[in-house]
Amino acid sequence: MPLKDLPPDARPREKLLARGASALSDVELLALLLRTGLAGKSVLHLAQELLDTFGGIAGLLSTGADDLKRIKGLGGPAKRAELIAVLELSRRALAQQLSERSAFESPGAVKDYLKLHLSSRAHEVFAVVFLNCQNRLIAMEEMFRGTLTQTSVYPREVVLRALHHNASAVILAHNHPSGSVEPSRADESLTKTLKSALALVDVRVLDHVIVAPGKALSMAEEGHVM
Repeated sequence: MPLKDLPPDARPREKLLARGASALSDVELLALLLRTGLAGKSVLHLAQELLDTFGGIAGLLSTGADDLKRIKGLGGPAKRAELIAVLELSRRALAQQLSERSAFESPGAVKDYLKLHLSSRAHEVFAVVFLNCQNRLIAMEEMFRGTLTQTSVYPREVVLRALHHNASAVILAHNHPSGSVEPSRADESLTKTLKSALALVDVRVLDHVIVAPGKALSMAEEGHVM
């Protein structure tokens, strides 16, 4: 049913203005952003299809622009640009939160921040979150791509970037496009190598987060970063 045929109090925009954004479902909020559906498919049905395809709001926000382009109804640049803008705003909001509060105070925000950056990548990416002496975000950098091993991640480069940012601590992160977030022996060995290298310049490794579509695992919480 087109939105114009719904009762006024059931239309997402009117409902939001009357009752607040929290009164709307994920589908209704997304429909507001999309604005229009397709021939034979209302905007609410299109919104539901997107959420089903990508595994809910978190999955959709972690989706890359190329994946959105393949969805019928998002082939034009306008809607894709709006969704990508929402994704970027989410990243910036989390980055601001992490720059104002210690990473220890908001471990969930750290995971969410890294999921938004890394979970949609089709290839492996190794990133480093640089923190100041209060464990607040200075910067995040994607440093290496491809199959990640001890021979493809260079400790010297990580140390140099930590010194460049005058970081006191770091959080390591990489993604598993396979979907599993279980750390491998190579992940554990790489963490130990980087921890030893960074300790030489008095930079602590607080965590190593593994990201996959829709989920993230903290190796520190699992006891792999001591």
